[in-house]
Amino acid sequence: MTSINQKSIIVIFGATGDLANRKLYPSIYRLFRKGKLSENFSVVGVARRPLTNEEFRNNVKKSIHQYEHDEIEYDQFAEHFHYIPFDVTDLAHYQELNDLLSQLDEKHRTEGNRIFYLAMAPEFFGTIAANLKSEGLTDTSGWTRLVIEKPFGHNLESAQVLNDQIRHSFREEQIYRIDHYLGKEMVQNIEVIRFANAIFESLWNNQFIANIQITSSETLGVEDRGKYYESSGALRDMFQNHMLQMMALIAMEPPIKLTPEEIRSEKVKVLRALKPITEDDVNNYFVRGQYDRGIVEEKAVNAYRESNGVEPESNTETFIAAKLLINNFRWAGVPFYIRTGKRMSTKSTEIVIQFKDLPMNLYDDKDKQMHPNLLVIHIQPGEGITLHVNAKKEEHGTTPTPIMLNYQNIENDKMNTTEAYEVLLYDCMCGDSTNFTHWDEVALSWKYVDIIAKAWERKADNFPNYLSGSTGPKDSERLLSRDGFHWWNVTEKGYTER
Repeated sequence: MTSINQKSIIVIFGATGDLANRKLYPSIYRLFRKGKLSENFSVVGVARRPLTNEEFRNNVKKSIHQYEHDEIEYDQFAEHFHYIPFDVTDLAHYQELNDLLSQLDEKHRTEGNRIFYLAMAPEFFGTIAANLKSEGLTDTSGWTRLVIEKPFGHNLESAQVLNDQIRHSFREEQIYRIDHYLGKEMVQNIEVIRFANAIFESLWNNQFIANIQITSSETLGVEDRGKYYESSGALRDMFQNHMLQMMALIAMEPPIKLTPEEIRSEKVKVLRALKPITEDDVNNYFVRGQYDRGIVEEKAVNAYRESNGVEPESNTETFIAAKLLINNFRWAGVPFYIRTGKRMSTKSTEIVIQFKDLPMNLYDDKDKQMHPNLLVIHIQPGEGITLHVNAKKEEHGTTPTPIMLNYQNIENDKMNTTEAYEVLLYDCMCGDSTNFTHWDEVALSWKYVDIIAKAWERKADNFPNYLSGSTGPKDSERLLSRDGFHWWNVTEKGYTER
């Protein structure tokens, strides 16, 4: 695959929405200024709002205002953008769109390559896909690809219906299901850390690893997403996709080759190897929580039930902690602990690999317990890797003291820092589906999650059960303590329990 000058037309359904303005237009601009897009591209925005081309281009320029001192002219970039007021159920609008795409193909010499990006409500996905096919928009001399944002279904049954609708018009290899976590630099770095370092890969098994912890915590609440979150919760919003995807990358076997097909195959094997659970098992392996009022960053904040669009007696979880077991030769007996929540004490996404203790402590100091070795992959907000080892720091004696071997990906020029959507858009243009989720992964994830959801729907929990600004409900601590472990919080100064 070439690394520059990708030629394509990107059609964005939902072009006036928040995602397009905050993520997609800045990402397209960054690709343009880095030379990964030449003049041979165009973006067509479609949405219900009756905008002119000029109004649409002004909106695009506002979305990239942070680059105001850039040497590239905004107008030069914005000339590639076009807009059509659109009703996704009106076939005449698809014909109008097709006429415009044909003109832009000729003008920008994009060779018939088209990306259809569905940045809108998922109930329209099937309709749009069917109409794109029936009205000839996918019948070109180049390639066509369909990009879909989550949520992909609400459970396995609805996801299967949605997938069947889309597959009537697009082949699986044409469908790019976005999980923006897979575009993050350090998530993509997981396979490099594992497969390019003998020091780690040779220890990456149940003989040497005690447990693995994956944490994604937010200080924000649901804000203005209360109505969406009521139908989603942390289980569907974070666990079913982002968290299980990171677990699969950590746990998968080395692929035969680093190709999308081989990597996907190994991730699917991990999801298939998850220890089966029943609804009766859920209370033993999963903890849910909902935030109450509290103090976050020295400000008093409301409870989840006080958010707009949230039911007064809502049983929706804003926190989930889980213990997962993988029934295969490499990981048998190693617990994978996963937690994610809103209104937590810190904003952080990190993976902690805790190695087993030595069979014998030669430095038996009753006043000082030997600290375990930890490998920490920091995904956000800081990107980097930290290895915690024991060494002698004092002038006299040989008492081991924990030290950190630390690498941080510090980018001084924030304008040039690669964003997840920038990576994923470019991958899609290149036809690289490595960092997108295949239907097999989606189906297996939903199959597992549906059991948890059904168990929680059977009875209401005692919500709210954790304060905003805390580390979550106390039961999440007990999930680990009964195995002799505890959550690690890793900071710039070192690590602390919980």
